[in-house]
Amino acid sequence: MRDWLAGLALIAGLSGLVDQAFAKVLWFEVVRIEPAYEGRVFGAVGSYERVIARVTVALSPNDPRNAIIVDLDRAPRNAQGLVEAVAEVEILRPSDPTRGNRRLLYDVVNRGNQRALTHFNDAPTNNDFSKAAAAGNGFLMNRGYTYVISGWQGDLTPRAAWKTITVPVVPNVTGVSREEFIFDHARNPAVATLTYPAADLDPAKARLTVRQRESDPRVTPADLRFSFDGPDKISIVRPAGFDAAAIYELIYQARDPKVLGMGFAATRDIISFLRRDNADQTGAANPLAGRIDYAFAMGVSQSGRFLHDFLYLGFNDDEAGRMVFDGLMPHIAAAKTMFTNYRFAQPGRNMQEHADSLYPGTAFPFSYPVTTDPITGRTDGWLARCLASKSCPKIMQTDTDLEFYQSFGSLVTTDTNGAPLTMPDNVRLYYFASLQHSTTANAKPQLHPHCTYPTNPLYAGPVLRALLIAMEAWTADGKAPPTSRYPSRADGTLVTPTENAANFPNIPGFRYTGLVHRPTVVDHGAMPPVRKTAYPVFVPKTDADGNAIAGIRLPTLVAPVATHLGWNLRKTGLAEGALCGNFGSMLPFAKTRDERIKSNDPRLSLEERYPTAATRAALIEKAARQLVQDRLLLEDDIAGYLQQTN
Repeated sequence: MRDWLAGLALIAGLSGLVDQAFAKVLWFEVVRIEPAYEGRVFGAVGSYERVIARVTVALSPNDPRNAIIVDLDRAPRNAQGLVEAVAEVEILRPSDPTRGNRRLLYDVVNRGNQRALTHFNDAPTNNDFSKAAAAGNGFLMNRGYTYVISGWQGDLTPRAAWKTITVPVVPNVTGVSREEFIFDHARNPAVATLTYPAADLDPAKARLTVRQRESDPRVTPADLRFSFDGPDKISIVRPAGFDAAAIYELIYQARDPKVLGMGFAATRDIISFLRRDNADQTGAANPLAGRIDYAFAMGVSQSGRFLHDFLYLGFNDDEAGRMVFDGLMPHIAAAKTMFTNYRFAQPGRNMQEHADSLYPGTAFPFSYPVTTDPITGRTDGWLARCLASKSCPKIMQTDTDLEFYQSFGSLVTTDTNGAPLTMPDNVRLYYFASLQHSTTANAKPQLHPHCTYPTNPLYAGPVLRALLIAMEAWTADGKAPPTSRYPSRADGTLVTPTENAANFPNIPGFRYTGLVHRPTVVDHGAMPPVRKTAYPVFVPKTDADGNAIAGIRLPTLVAPVATHLGWNLRKTGLAEGALCGNFGSMLPFAKTRDERIKSNDPRLSLEERYPTAATRAALIEKAARQLVQDRLLLEDDIAGYLQQTN
C-alpha cells in the first residue's frame, strides 16, 4: 500500500513478530499528537489530547474468525499471506493518564462522522475537536473517558476530517449491481454516481426503470433514457408523469468490488489492540497502553446497524478469543442490519418505506434471542455467535418512534409470528416515546423542504447520558441497569397500525393512516429482488393526544404542548403521502379553548391544561425527578427541562 510496507515486511520476517495465523495491528502509526479543544480544562480530569493516527491491520483468510468476511479469500495478500487494510483513527485522551476513568468509548462513525459526542455532549455533528466549543457540555471528558473513532466504511470517498478505511479491491471480478436513485429535485437530465464502476459502458447492457412508489410496477417509458458519462456516472433523461421523488433503478454489470466486511475486523483489531497490547508489530508503542479496563461502543442509526452486524457476525471475539467490547449501545437501529458484508455492498443504504427498501439488511434474525422463523425455517439470533464463543457483551438498545414506522421496531421485541419475546439477561431495550429518528440539543421545529409538517424537536441526549452511567455500573460493578422500557404486545402498548389509526385523534389538517414500512421476506436471488411473505408489524399505542404511552416519556412529553410523532409525510410533488425519511412531526395544541372549539380540535388547549406557567413547570419537574429516581435522567439535566417552560 505504501513504500514502507516492503520494509515493514522485512522487519516482521526477521523478528518473527508477524504470525500468519495470528496477526492484528501491523502498524499503529501516530501521525501527530496535539492539544484538544484549545486546552479546555474538564474539571478534575484536566485537559485532553488528540492522537491522530493511521493503522494498518492484517487479516489471515485462514483464521476461522475471518472466514465470514465475503471475498477476503480472493483479496490481494502481502508477503506473509495476509490481507491488509489501512484505517484512519483519532483518539481523545486525558493529557494526564492517571486522571482518566479507564474506560474507552468507541464511537462508530456514521458515514465518516462522529455521533456519540453529539448525543452525550450536546456537541456539533462533525469531527473537528480543535475548538473549545466542540466539546459541547463536556460530559464525556468530565467523566474521564478515552474516546476513539476510526474508519470502517470502505466505499466512502475521503474528505477532510472524515474517518475512512482503505480496503482492497477484488481483482478480475465482475457481477450484477443495483442502484436506486431518488433525486428530490426537478433537474433534467439528472446525474447520478455509481457505487461501483461499470464493466461495460454500453447502455444496452444495463436496464433502467422508474416507478413512483416502491410498490408500483417498474416501467420503461419511451421518453426515459440514460447514458454513461464514464464508468462511475450516468445521466438520466427523466420521463413525463413522474414527480421529483420517483424511484429510478439501474441494474448493470459492475467491476472492482471491495472487501467491505474488513471494516468489522479492523474495528475489532484496533479496539483489541488499544485496550490490551503494549506495542504494534513494529515495536511502536500503543498510545493507550495501560490506560483501559473497559470498552464500550456507541453506534447511531447507520452505525447502530453496524453494531448489530458486528455482534451477529462474531466480531466481538478477537483473534485470541478475547471479548472486544464489554458493552454495546446501538441507538436508533431497531431491527435492521447492514448491506456491508456482501459482494458489491453498499453500506450507506438505509432501507425505508420510500427508499432502498429492497436492499439486504432487513432479513431474519431481527433481534437478540435465538428463535425460529416459521416463514424461512431458519433458527438464528443476533447473539447466536457470541453465545457460542462466550463473548456476549452487555447491550442497551435505544430506539425512537420513527424506528417502529421505518425500521421494523416491533420485530425487536416480537417473534416473526407477532408473539412477545423475552430478552436475555444481558440485553435491555429502551424506547424514547414520540421522538423522531434524531435531532440535536436545543432543536426547534422547522419545515423540512421534503416534508409536510413541522419536525419534532424532542431530544434523546439527557437520557442517553444516564444510560451510559448505568452501563458503567453494569459492566464494572454488576449493578443491574434500569429495566427495559419498550412497547410490548404483552401489556397492550404495541398495537397494529389499524388499531392505532382507529383511536388516533382527529387533528385538524392531519390524517393518520397507519402507514409503515412493512417487513417482508425478500428474494435477493432475483434481480431485481422480489418481495414475498410479509411479517406482522406493530406500532406504539398512543393516547388521546396522539402521543405514545409506553417507553421513556421525556418530562416535556408528560406535560406536552403538542402531538409529537416520530414520522412525517412527504409533500406534494415529492411522493406525496409517503413516509418522509427520518423526520418526525410536531402538531401544536390550540392556545385557547375557543380556538380549539373553532377548529374542531379534540385535544385540550394549552389554557385548559395549564392554567398558569407554574402548573406545567411543576408537572415537568415531577416527571424529571421520577426519571432521576429511575436512573433514566441525571440530576444535572433537570434544569434543562425546566428552562423549556420559560
